[in-house]
Amino acid sequence: MSAPAHLDPRLLRAFVTVAEELHFTRAAARLHVAQQALSRDVRRLERELGSELFVRTTRRVTLTTDGERLLPYARAVLQAQDDLLAAAGQARPLLVDLNSPGLGTPRRVLRRARELAPGHELMARYESGLTGAAGELLTGRLDASFGRFAGLAPALRAGLDQQPVRHEPMAVVLPEDHPLAALPEVPLAALAGETVYAGAGNPRTPEWTDLARSLFEGRGIALAPPAPLAVGEEEFQRIMARTRHPILAVVDFPPLPSTVLRPLVEPVPLSPVSLVWRKGLVHPALDALRRAAAVVAAEEGWLRRPPEGWLPDRDIVVMAAR
Repeated sequence: MSAPAHLDPRLLRAFVTVAEELHFTRAAARLHVAQQALSRDVRRLERELGSELFVRTTRRVTLTTDGERLLPYARAVLQAQDDLLAAAGQARPLLVDLNSPGLGTPRRVLRRARELAPGHELMARYESGLTGAAGELLTGRLDASFGRFAGLAPALRAGLDQQPVRHEPMAVVLPEDHPLAALPEVPLAALAGETVYAGAGNPRTPEWTDLARSLFEGRGIALAPPAPLAVGEEEFQRIMARTRHPILAVVDFPPLPSTVLRPLVEPVPLSPVSLVWRKGLVHPALDALRRAAAVVAAEEGWLRRPPEGWLPDRDIVVMAAR
C-alpha cells in the first residue's frame, strides 16, 4: 500500500463498517447511505492507497491481507477523531444497549443520563443480552450495555470495563392458573420438580442461563431445554404460552398476558447488573451515563446486598469492584 498525503475520515469509516459487516448492504444501512455511494467510497480509498482491501464475489465479501493490516489503524484513526470531536463538544451519539425494551434498570439509568447531559444524544439499542452486545461493543457498533459482567467469557471481559449498578432481585413468571401463582412470593424450594425456562440455547444470553444453572443446582429445579429463538414480544409470548414453563426473570420484568410475576425468596436470588463499555472509550455522554448509574443506584439502594441474598462467588467479586 502507498500512503497518500491526506485521507478523508469518511472513507476510513466506510472501510471499517464494511470490514465489520462483510456485507455492503448491511454496511450501507448502518451508515444511512446508499449502497452505491458506499461502494464508491471504498473504491476511492482503494485507489488512494493503491491496494485492494476486499475480495468481492457474488456470494461473499472478505478482507484482503492489506485490508486486514489496515483495519486496526483505521479504527484507531476514527477513535481519535471521535475523541477530538468529544473534546470540542461535538460528540457523535452514544449508542446504549438496553437489552430489552421492557427492562426497568437500564431504562431508568438512561433517562437520568439524558437529564444530566441534555446537550448530548444518547440513542437506545436492544441487543437482548450482554453476550450478544459484547461483540458489538468491542467492534464499536455499540458504546455501552448492561448485564452480568462475570458471566462473559474472559476474552470478552479483557476488552471491556464495567461499573456495578444493581443487585436486582429475581422473580418467576408463572401461568396465571399455575398452583404457585396464588402465592405473593415463591420460595425457591417450591420450584423443586419444576422445569424453568432461562434462555437455554440463546447465543445472546448464555450469561443468564449460566446464572440460572448455578441457582437451580442442588435444588431440584430443572433447566428448560432450548425453545425456538423468539424475536419480538409477541413471538416470545406465543412460545412461552405453548410450553407453559415458568420463566426465570427479574422483579422489573415487563408483564405478559395471562401470567403473573412473583418474587423469589428463601433465599432471594440476585441478578448482578453492571454498566459495561469498551476499554479506552472517551465520550462525554458516557461520563453522564456513568454518573447517572451511580446516582440512581445510590438513591434506590441498588447496590446494597440483602443478608438473605444469593449470588455466585465470582459475581460477588465483580460487584464489589466500585
